[in-house]
Amino acid sequence: MKVKYGNTADFIFKSAAEFLGSKEAVPMEVYKELEKKSRDRAFSVSHYTSAEVLNQFLRELVDAVEDGTTYDTFLENMNTFLERNGYTAVNPWHASVIFETNVQTAYNAGHYKSMTDPTTMKLRPYWKYTTAGDGQVRETHAMMEGRIYRADDPIWDIWYPPNGFRCRCSVVSLTKAQVERSGVEVSKSAPYDIDFSTGEIKYRFPDKGFSNNPAKNAWKPNLTGFDSVLKKEFKQRKSKDIEK
Repeated sequence: MKVKYGNTADFIFKSAAEFLGSKEAVPMEVYKELEKKSRDRAFSVSHYTSAEVLNQFLRELVDAVEDGTTYDTFLENMNTFLERNGYTAVNPWHASVIFETNVQTAYNAGHYKSMTDPTTMKLRPYWKYTTAGDGQVRETHAMMEGRIYRADDPIWDIWYPPNGFRCRCSVVSLTKAQVERSGVEVSKSAPYDIDFSTGEIKYRFPDKGFSNNPAKNAWKPNLTGFDSVLKKEFKQRKSKDIEK
């Protein structure tokens, strides 16, 4: 049964499904050759090259978002399809990474579309980064926990989740009054460490390959609000990602 969209949550899931459905399934070797901004609109699965299989993976993921399909159902449906068509069944761990990363990316893209609605941006002009808050949260992601930035801060071009495979982080929008009541100061810089032996500032980034916001139509980070040290380090990080 298809979801009947009406309230805000339904709008988010509809946008999430549209985000996934707009992706183009391509073999992994083609995916790796794409520029980063194009990768955000492409879909691939390692170890599978058939367009038939890749498109089936994509269809199952769209159904998961639209109909609330669970991971177990996703895995069962995919393995039934693969075995029926003479392909090797997908490894459960591999399937879990595919499912969690893609569904989370799609959900966050839908949430981004909802939060960037002009009226919402006017009423709720601040965004707060939240993690799952348990012992499995990655160190760099934990550094963003509870940080509040303006919704239009360029930090979200880099740190909008998911920020790694199986990342469970999310962003919530806040009103000015909520920010004031929280007592949390609005951040204006990315998280960083200081090397006390040299005094050098080391900015922290998401996991390799995730320093971007796939929810945006075209990926071109706006670094105008960042200082020269961060700009330089970010560009070096992206160059290394492309080389690898």
